[in-house]
Amino acid sequence: MTRERGIPNRRNRKSSPSHRSVAASSRSTQAVQELPSPKESPTKLAAVLDRLNQARTWLFSDWRAMIALSLAITGGTTALSLAFLFKLPAVPNCPSIFWPLASASLRLHCAQLAANKRTPNDLLEAIELVKNLPSDHPLYAEATRLIEAWAQEILDLSEESFQAGKLDAAIKTARRVPRVGTAHTQVEERIKKWQSIWSSAETLYRKAEEALRQQNWRLAMTEAGRLLSIDNTFWQTTKYQEISGIIAATRDDISKITKAKSLIESGGIQNFQEAIKLLASINNKSYVYQGAQETLVDAGKKMLALADAALDRRDTTAALDIIRQIPEAANLKQEIEDYETLASAINRIGNGLPEDYDAATAQAQKIGADRPTFGKAQRLIARWQAEKGDMAQLNRAQQLAQSNRPEDLQAAIDAASQVSSSNPKSREARQLIQRITSEMQDQEDRPLIQQAEQIASRGDAGSLQQAIDLLGRISSRRSLGAEAADKRGQYAQQLQAIRDREQELAQPVSSPVPDSATPLQGGDAVLTLQKARAAANGGTVDSVTEGIQIADTVPIASPLRPEAQTLMNDLSQQLLQTAMSQASVDPAGAIAIAQRIPLGTNAYDQAQSLIPLWQRSLRR
Repeated sequence: MTRERGIPNRRNRKSSPSHRSVAASSRSTQAVQELPSPKESPTKLAAVLDRLNQARTWLFSDWRAMIALSLAITGGTTALSLAFLFKLPAVPNCPSIFWPLASASLRLHCAQLAANKRTPNDLLEAIELVKNLPSDHPLYAEATRLIEAWAQEILDLSEESFQAGKLDAAIKTARRVPRVGTAHTQVEERIKKWQSIWSSAETLYRKAEEALRQQNWRLAMTEAGRLLSIDNTFWQTTKYQEISGIIAATRDDISKITKAKSLIESGGIQNFQEAIKLLASINNKSYVYQGAQETLVDAGKKMLALADAALDRRDTTAALDIIRQIPEAANLKQEIEDYETLASAINRIGNGLPEDYDAATAQAQKIGADRPTFGKAQRLIARWQAEKGDMAQLNRAQQLAQSNRPEDLQAAIDAASQVSSSNPKSREARQLIQRITSEMQDQEDRPLIQQAEQIASRGDAGSLQQAIDLLGRISSRRSLGAEAADKRGQYAQQLQAIRDREQELAQPVSSPVPDSATPLQGGDAVLTLQKARAAANGGTVDSVTEGIQIADTVPIASPLRPEAQTLMNDLSQQLLQTAMSQASVDPAGAIAIAQRIPLGTNAYDQAQSLIPLWQRSLRR
């Protein structure tokens, strides 16, 4: 703007020499002030230098201007001297200084100001300002000392970055240390040391993390504790506190997993629910999250096993309740879908009708060979087909049971016996068998009881003994066994009363014979048992049968009757074992032997249960 105002003045009037000299001085001063710093553009620097040349040419062309400039310089020098005299130095504006023309002292001063900021960039700038002083310069020694100190300070700042946990920044800064003095010789060694320390710390940290993943929090604490001996503040404080907090949190998660596993092992839907809740509370950022997920999978599989058992019991309500609580993390989506299909199929066979089994089979056949429960579906279909056949047998047995003919009743038992124990109607089949068996036993045993009553009604000792022996053929395990036992006891009392009277009449009054010495109760029974054993020693079916028959003649009231009964039981067992060993090759012979086992022995009932089975094998 000053130049623009001056141009019209030169056109309107002639300028005085003093005015021109002041103007020239002003232009020179302005040109110097406008000198750009080294950081500014070369174009601007060239423009300013051009203006300086113009001013110099004008000054030297006018002597008056030279005088004015000399006076200005003298005055400036005087003012500067007075300023130093009164210790009022002007503070240089370092950023605006044109460094190619700056003195060494000014460079040193500005370098010190920059270095005082203690940043790598400022320290490097300070070094750059004074590093090129010639060795013969008076300030060279001081500059060299400062450069060494500043270079060392850059390295110290790098160390501070390293201790603060900024390894990359520390290395980057350290490698900016200029190759002057001795500081740069420490750089690579220092970096190598930092990298070694950092690598050791990272290894310890990773070991602690791996121990946590293995759910070993004690080992993790040991590895983390070693960070306190690492020669780095960041790892001793920040990272140690960080891993300690992680260990504490992970330890809680490990406790949850341990408790969940215990609940899962205990079994029961409520325990599974609590275990799943504990495992679901473990955050996916936890080091033991994967372990929690694996435990959830185990819980899901065990819950599926519970549901499977419920399906086998046909308890579809319980099965569906269980599978719907299986966590998604168990990855059993297909199994759950298949079990829902099977539960629906099982519900269709509640009535046990043939069409119900057909509907259930069609439902289960929807589970293809590519599904995880295909095998189970096929096993259920096979079982339902078998049950369908069992139901046909049960229906036939129920119809035959309405007849009073012994052969029909036996056929009904045979049909009902074919119902599998796994069939839901198996209990009904067993009850039918028991009812028919009871009816058949009544038909067989009632005539014996009636016959015994008729014989005992004669009232003599022989008739009573005969009635007792007849009732002894009825086992206590048969439907009329209790009634027969009561009558045997009643007749035995009557018989004993008769024998007591006979004994009193037969013995002299003065010398009564003790009951235990009467031949009737002792001698005859002993001889009978001897004959029975002798007969059975033949070893054949006939001889054993004869031995049983002889032993059965020991009177019921005899003190040796229990011994006789034991012998009968032993010999009957021999017959049963012979029949069973012969059944596989000669079922008819086995039946004939089993039929010789008398009623009232402990082998009778088992023999009677085997006879129908052997009879069926003959009909095949």
